[in-house]
Amino acid sequence: MPASKTSSSVARVSSPSNNGSNPERERVFGAYRQWGYLEGDLDPLGFLRPRPTPELEREGEYAREARAIYSSTIGVEINHIYNPERRRWIYDRMESPDQGYEVTEKDQSRILDLLIRADVFEQVMQQRYLGSKRFSLEGVSALIPLVDEVLDAGARLGAIELVMGMSHRGRLNVIAHVAQRPPEEIFAGFEDVDPRSVLGSGDVKYHMGATGEYATKSGAKVHIHLVSNPSHLEAVDPVTIGRTRAKQDRTGEGGREKYLPLLVHGDAAFAGQGILAETMNYADLPGYTVGGTIHVVVNNLLGFTTSYTEEHSTRFAACIARRQSIPIFHVNGEDVDAVVRVARMAAEYRYQFGTDVVIDLIGYRRHGHSEVDDPTITQPLLYKKIKDHLPLWEIYADDIGASDAEGRGAAIKEEFETAQKGAKDVKHKPTLRELPKYWDSYFGGLHKPEFEVETGLNADELAELTNRLTTYPDGFHIHPKVKKLLEQRAEMGAGKRAVDYGMAEALAFASLVKSGIHVRFSGQDSRRGTFNQRHSALIDTENENEYVPLENIAPGQARCEIYNSTLSEAGVLGFEYGYSRDYPESLVLWEAQFGDFVNVAQAIIDQFISAGEAKWNLLSGLVLLLPHGYEGQGPEHSSARIERFIQSAAKHNIQIAQPSNAAQYFHLLRRQAMRHWRKPLIVFTPKSMLRHPDASSSIEDFTHKNFLNVIPDTEVGEADRILICTGKIGHELQAERKRRKDTSTAIVFLEQLYPFPEDEVVAEFDRHGKHADIVWVQEEPANMGALFNILTRLKRIAGDRPVLSVKRSSSPSPATGSAKAHEVEQKTLLTLAFTTKG
Repeated sequence: MPASKTSSSVARVSSPSNNGSNPERERVFGAYRQWGYLEGDLDPLGFLRPRPTPELEREGEYAREARAIYSSTIGVEINHIYNPERRRWIYDRMESPDQGYEVTEKDQSRILDLLIRADVFEQVMQQRYLGSKRFSLEGVSALIPLVDEVLDAGARLGAIELVMGMSHRGRLNVIAHVAQRPPEEIFAGFEDVDPRSVLGSGDVKYHMGATGEYATKSGAKVHIHLVSNPSHLEAVDPVTIGRTRAKQDRTGEGGREKYLPLLVHGDAAFAGQGILAETMNYADLPGYTVGGTIHVVVNNLLGFTTSYTEEHSTRFAACIARRQSIPIFHVNGEDVDAVVRVARMAAEYRYQFGTDVVIDLIGYRRHGHSEVDDPTITQPLLYKKIKDHLPLWEIYADDIGASDAEGRGAAIKEEFETAQKGAKDVKHKPTLRELPKYWDSYFGGLHKPEFEVETGLNADELAELTNRLTTYPDGFHIHPKVKKLLEQRAEMGAGKRAVDYGMAEALAFASLVKSGIHVRFSGQDSRRGTFNQRHSALIDTENENEYVPLENIAPGQARCEIYNSTLSEAGVLGFEYGYSRDYPESLVLWEAQFGDFVNVAQAIIDQFISAGEAKWNLLSGLVLLLPHGYEGQGPEHSSARIERFIQSAAKHNIQIAQPSNAAQYFHLLRRQAMRHWRKPLIVFTPKSMLRHPDASSSIEDFTHKNFLNVIPDTEVGEADRILICTGKIGHELQAERKRRKDTSTAIVFLEQLYPFPEDEVVAEFDRHGKHADIVWVQEEPANMGALFNILTRLKRIAGDRPVLSVKRSSSPSPATGSAKAHEVEQKTLLTLAFTTKG
């Protein structure tokens, strides 16, 4: 083999002194193990120069050996790993020839073929679709042989499916060469505009997901699942991990080995996007672990027009991962044998130790951010060098002495050009992926009456569930306050006390797991409940052992998993959305500590939860529980931003509800799990009303058939005024009506805000007469809440009736921070509700 980067990457130390018995060798090697990567030959273009390091200013045989290993085209950062066994595992494979990856001529031939395909695919696209965005992989095309090796090693260690998330750079290449979709399917996307995109649905080509089968070099078959994602670059990370966990949980034992997650990142996004840090932070936690994710940073040393020196404060973008006890491999993207060797080590490490691994694949970007961008404006010297730089396949062919490379390149180009011509005859834009079989019995679309389910339980069933929920093992030392709570809940189930929200939720979950429906619930402090309302896990006061009543409802029951999440909104919500995507039979819920905190996860809501079905035709039954209500607790503890969800609601994409009593909450949860169609459900849950008598329900209400989209007012018939509202304000209006001894004002609770239950609302209005004023009442300011959406609907269906509204004045902030000011405002709202005139 000619002297080249390819040959330098396989330098090893094979002397007997590897066993650590030589103190001088250990001192020298110790320094290079820690700092050698700083002097490595890691940038193909030479802009990221080796950094002289005083600790490495050594001479002699040991220094030469160590330098050849740790300051070569592979650099390792592992001294932050606190486990010495894991560090030693990597040292052994870096330093011992029988442990590392040895490339064979057969391997090199396969690698060359993958490189030619990767680069020529992009070149054909550039020639045929000049001016179209595609985000080329050229400059880091070693990604394809890297993934090839990960799949080969993963299959050998038990993988049957790769769950892959990545942003747009190189995505079409991955669809063609990893998901193995026929190239004419990909080219067809460029031949004509998808008419759905013109009408506001669908998505661009480089955001779409794909599935396929990959044949590894050893002959194994691995299913590929490339996750659909938006241009919020790292938002796909937690979604991919959540989907992986769902697939693993469905499998049970051995799931961690069978489903391997791989995330591909850009360098700017890896360093800059906080959701990546949130996702990595929960990698080893019981409720979220997937047994390790392989992260690949496709490092162009450039982000759009921004140089790497302006992207991050560390030498490498991947340094953000040093806070985790995981290895970071930096590798020169033009030493392809080194890239493949690192890929194998990363996969084997993941399977050996069950943790994340990071591969920093350093290359360049041949074109601009997209192919319609001119990068010479901002990086003229870099692109002057790139202009004359050979494609990687040509460099590699020369390195390995492949005399037939030109012919192979021509044949592959002809193959792609033929496929491109055939794409012109494709009548419809192809679907690049297939849904798993477990989605066969679920569907989206409009709700129809025949699809509805009955959610009520009879008294005997409720009593049996209550018994299981309120008892605990003999000898369990329960906290006195929790003991009192369980005694009260026992009375609730027996009909001796009104049922509050906490008990209603427990009854819903218990009934579901008993019937075989898995429940997964996570959120910040959700096991106890932010408002001390849940207590799903009982803690022994003497030894802190746990007893979870919901896991002990009945023999053979489904699992009920309730987790305290990390202090994260975007990362955890993305995970739960992903989980719901691959466990449709399960009731998957995420709870915000306060509804306001969901603001931090807005990208997940907008890009996946609200728009996922329209963009990608992908369904989810995820439930968001958002504590909402004005109680004088300030602007960050009042509003879950109803207006934002209402604004994103269209074409039956989501469900939005605010149940006003405990029984309604019970029926709503059961309805969501028992239906055979899936839509995300946004629930605005109470805070002060969690235990309030007005919002509690009789046990008989749990025997009713189903959730009521509208709760009628049975106390008033013909009315002069109809107040229509949702949530806590309705109970306050009822109290004010009683105080006023008003018998001519009806109060109607709108329990489901979207889809708007028009027929039920019209029927209730008509029941109260044709001449009553209709008044929408909300706690939120005029520029927030459901006002704009609901008022338009009410005016359309009101007939000749006047339609008015009562609300707080428009405000840049959701609520006051003064309890006294809140009290004044609330009293004013109540007064106006009963006195406002048209």
